[in-house]
Amino acid sequence: MDFLWPYLLDWLNFLVRWLHLITGIAWIGASFYFVWLDNHLREPPPELKARGVAGHLWAVHGGGFYNPQKYLVAPPELPRELHWFKWEAYVTWLSGFALLAIVYYANAQAMMAGAVPVGSAALVAIGLASLVVAWVVYDLLCKALGDRPAVFGALFFVFMLAATALLEQVLGGRAATIHVGAMIGTIMVANVAMVIIPGQRRMVAAMQAGAAPDPRDGLRGKQRSVHNNYLTLPVLFIMISNHFAMITGARHLWLVLGAISLAGVAIRHFFNLRHKGRTDWRWPLAGAAILLAVAVALAPRPPAPAAAGSAVPVFADIAPIVATHCATCHADRPTQPGFASAPAGVLLQTPEHIRAQAPKIWQQSIQTHAMPIGNLTQMTDAERARLAAWISGGMK
Repeated sequence: MDFLWPYLLDWLNFLVRWLHLITGIAWIGASFYFVWLDNHLREPPPELKARGVAGHLWAVHGGGFYNPQKYLVAPPELPRELHWFKWEAYVTWLSGFALLAIVYYANAQAMMAGAVPVGSAALVAIGLASLVVAWVVYDLLCKALGDRPAVFGALFFVFMLAATALLEQVLGGRAATIHVGAMIGTIMVANVAMVIIPGQRRMVAAMQAGAAPDPRDGLRGKQRSVHNNYLTLPVLFIMISNHFAMITGARHLWLVLGAISLAGVAIRHFFNLRHKGRTDWRWPLAGAAILLAVAVALAPRPPAPAAAGSAVPVFADIAPIVATHCATCHADRPTQPGFASAPAGVLLQTPEHIRAQAPKIWQQSIQTHAMPIGNLTQMTDAERARLAAWISGGMK
């Protein structure tokens, strides 16, 4: 049964990842739509304004006409059917947390370990604690500085940079990156579960009791919804960057993820302004400039030519290094526990495989030290130098 376990984990990973993608599309799609709708609402005619309508919109889609209306606080009468947008967010977070458990927590030493020796239980505890701390700090900052958005945004950004810097000291690059994304995702879903939905329930309960809803609940919900809107592109960018060693293996991960997040916020701000009728190209250009700067800063350096008169390693010299530190995972049948197939389909079993993958070996094992993952096999600097000399010497 042991040999089947990695295969079963792969299937579980695949199915839960599919669910996560589906529900994430539903949640983010609904969020984007409602922000778009809010920014496109127009002044209602007098008869609608008299009924408490603050804005409305005419739209056409799928062969039909739609006329959504927004009430300033609540409608005069509670409708019989009221749809709550919550399960999209909840299932996205639950499936994402399940992926954390399947991919990282179930194989913590292989997937989470960094340069500092830490036991599996401690690695998982650090990951879980990061999610809780992120929400607590964000919520306290929001309550204290919610009416000063610029100060709140700056302090929250500094907190996330510091948290990322701490995580990368203890966890491997991929684990640190995914937990930064999970921290942001946890904040977003907690906004829904702890602020937006409870506020809406209080407003509905007040109407059912014949009382006027508290407008502060609506204002708090709108505030957290706007925060979620600006966090969406950073969290998506960080999540997909987990598949790229050029990001997760960066020397200063906190700076790279911080820059990517700023680019995402700038691009999202452009669309929010455009929905309101303002087109300011400075924001997407600033975002693109930040991403370009990150790409330039992380660009791999070409192998330096071998020094004159120095002995250049041949394939026989580096073959044992690859066999010990690379081919245990990158093989038709990996021998490294937790892997049922070669990651990303990359094979490093034959001389032809290794020579073909030399650029990736250079980037991930020599430049960024992203591989072996978590340096589980304890590849030494001398071994990395020998690989570098072989590649720069012509790979004979």
